[in-house]
Amino acid sequence: MSEVKAPAGGAFSELPLSPAMLATLQQLEYLTMTPIQAASLPIALAGHDLIAQAKTGSGKTAAFGLALLNKLNPKSFAVQAMVLCPTRELADQVTQEIRRLARFEENIKVLPLCGGSAMRNQITSLENGVHIVVGTPGRIMDHMERGTIKLDGLQTLVLDEADRMLDMGFHDDIAYVAKRCPKERQTLLFSATYPEGIAQLAKQFLHNPQEVKLLEQHAGSKIRQRFYEIKHEDRLQAVAALLKHYRPVSTLAFCNTKQQCRDLLNVLRHEGIQALTLNGDLEQRERDQVLIQFANRSVSVLVATDVAARGLDIAQLEAVINVDVTPDPEIHIHRIGRTGRGDEDGWALSLCSTADKRRVAAIAAAMNTAVTWDDLAALKNDDKSPLVPPMSTLQILGGRKEKIRPGDILGALTGEAGFTREQIGKITVNDQASYVAVARNIARDAVKKLSAGKVKGKTVKVRAL
Repeated sequence: MSEVKAPAGGAFSELPLSPAMLATLQQLEYLTMTPIQAASLPIALAGHDLIAQAKTGSGKTAAFGLALLNKLNPKSFAVQAMVLCPTRELADQVTQEIRRLARFEENIKVLPLCGGSAMRNQITSLENGVHIVVGTPGRIMDHMERGTIKLDGLQTLVLDEADRMLDMGFHDDIAYVAKRCPKERQTLLFSATYPEGIAQLAKQFLHNPQEVKLLEQHAGSKIRQRFYEIKHEDRLQAVAALLKHYRPVSTLAFCNTKQQCRDLLNVLRHEGIQALTLNGDLEQRERDQVLIQFANRSVSVLVATDVAARGLDIAQLEAVINVDVTPDPEIHIHRIGRTGRGDEDGWALSLCSTADKRRVAAIAAAMNTAVTWDDLAALKNDDKSPLVPPMSTLQILGGRKEKIRPGDILGALTGEAGFTREQIGKITVNDQASYVAVARNIARDAVKKLSAGKVKGKTVKVRAL
């Protein structure tokens, strides 16, 4: 694979894009390309198949989004592009981003197709005509088997976070979908790591692909790495010690096993630290609730395995703690890259027993950095106050089905209920329920006032999660 040390830069105006598309990019304040965009867009716009190695948060969605929108015919209401994603959360993020990019043209329909949403509504939308579908392999297969999705007009197939899809056991599903797409199409494959399975996928479904690999460039100053040597049995207690010393508002703690996630959760709760876990046993609704509470800063720590954290992109993540050192340096780089995004700084804190030393050496070699070892016993815990998240999440029964929009909830809280805009955080509206983060000290009062008042002219049931 050709390694590209692409500098960020290069203006979008240098690309063969329509004036309307360039005007939209200007409006969105997309002025210069990120390294992955600069490296992959010229190849994708020229119509070649592509394998691009890029992590979440690198601007890859715009890289494939612009390529598929560029050759779309808005007058033809047939599925012309399909994006396969590992998780529903990622599919939702990709859908929103493509919709933003598609503003240059009046009526481009982008439809997410994932489990956890009503099949009937999806079928109705497909019957009414859709240009782009974004979904998880299982649900897209369901539609293919039922004959509710027609792919004769498909021009572009995108495999997003292909390594994650393989990790989650989706190889056969991807193969099923790809084999039923027209032979004459463009295929774009994006992956954060490059395991053996990716080469096999590419051989099967890509035609003379061009390859782009960006060398992972975490700005040294942005992510501050620390390694702590501990006895294996002290690992979980050490996580609490790190949290009490660094006091991050949001921390993602990675464990190698589900059982360890459960054990760590118990330790943290015993220490009075608000934590939740993400694991494969959760139903989609529970998973959504956990993610909403963590993303809106109502929970201090999210404990997860790599598989459970696939496709997660959390803004303002202050710290990543590696409770276990992963045997794969690329996964380590991917884990710690969740923090220190944009202009923010982040901590990457790793706990290592003597047995992990070899893994740490491999990580240091892969990242071309020296390892700084720190002493856990030297950590101060001067601030004895409990580590409490700043927000609390309220669940409102009623969502998109009842035509509720974020503005309706904000209006109810800042209007009749009398709270200020600053006391309200992130608002998420799903099909059946809505979630709003409010400053922790007003949560009780907000539940009372919302329950007594109205949202969009209707009385609603509200509870604090």
